[in-house]
Amino acid sequence: MQLKNTILVTGGAGYIGSHTIIELLETTEFNVVSVDNYSNSTSQSFDRIEKITGKRVVNHTIDICNKILLEKIFENDKTIIGIIHFAAYKAVGESVEKPLAYFENNIYSLINILKCVQEFHIPYFVFSSSCTVYGNPDQIPVTEKTPPKPAESPYGYTKQMGEQII
Repeated sequence: MQLKNTILVTGGAGYIGSHTIIELLETTEFNVVSVDNYSNSTSQSFDRIEKITGKRVVNHTIDICNKILLEKIFENDKTIIGIIHFAAYKAVGESVEKPLAYFENNIYSLINILKCVQEFHIPYFVFSSSCTVYGNPDQIPVTEKTPPKPAESPYGYTKQMGEQII
């Protein structure tokens, strides 16, 4: 029996992550695995996902800034072919109060995920950016062709940096 391919969703217990997991479970044949340390969410999200889809999602409760623990997930699951990366600190105001925490968490986690993409030859990767990468745009609505301006918060800078790193 051939194993189904797996999509790893970082930040899977969060609002966007949990809704993405539901969509994947209901509209695709992929297995879905989550990584979430519950810094912005709770494990109850997975109870709701199961109630909606009838499927229980495995969550690895780790901080993806810890590359050793992150690598173990890929070492133990060779079916992972894609990553959807939502895990990040996300509060603009808090990022102004705690800029180093935002830079450390949002950039280290992205770098660790990208190292795993390379090391384990993961062909598909989706990065959740933010409209904050456009700073204070000259025109609304913004599109992908809108030129970025300086970010107005450390959170916005981490998303700009993430796009540049990728």
